[in-house]
Amino acid sequence: MGEEASCNAVSVMEAAKQQQPPPKENGLAAAGEAAAAADPRLQGISDSIRVVPHFPKEGIMFNDITTLLLRPGVFKDAVDLFDERYRGMGIDAVAGIEARGFIFGPAIALAIGAKFIPLRKPRKLPGEVISEKYVLEYGTDCLEMHVGAIVPAERVIIVDDLVATGGTLCAAIRLLERAGADVVECACLIGLPKFKNLYKLNGKPVYVLVESRESDK
Repeated sequence: MGEEASCNAVSVMEAAKQQQPPPKENGLAAAGEAAAAADPRLQGISDSIRVVPHFPKEGIMFNDITTLLLRPGVFKDAVDLFDERYRGMGIDAVAGIEARGFIFGPAIALAIGAKFIPLRKPRKLPGEVISEKYVLEYGTDCLEMHVGAIVPAERVIIVDDLVATGGTLCAAIRLLERAGADVVECACLIGLPKFKNLYKLNGKPVYVLVESRESDK
């Protein structure tokens, strides 16, 4: 599917810009300056993410969050920003996508007092599951969730570390909605620059803290 045409992401950086007069400069530098002025924690989060060129294959500039995890204060800042976003919104569950969604998802769930639901790759969950297949650039993949993990009409946010094309998040939305969930929003630490504008995935907003980078500073 054409995720670019059907996605709409609301980034923290974009929200920060909407609270201020439009900057004179254009582009990512201006967005970063506006975000840092609104909340300096965002710049610290962006600076703590390492860019690894050509991983896992040639041409990919991998945004590595493990360097952020080595800085507990910055890790806490990221969780706090999500907590501030979702506390008081009546969120019943946080669904985390395997694997890096398992790092941020449980921390966010604990902070806002919600349950955590793992969305896993095939044959990783014991017991009865519900599955959702989705198309990748070269082949297909699948997400699975335990039957009974969701009570119909529960309000859910979906957490992952990064949104690129949006295909995995779209599959997660479909999976949860098939189980009767009310998917409120998707939450990602990092989003590709194209997600800085107001996009949606399957009609659901995507909340992004920082934009991905193409190189280390």
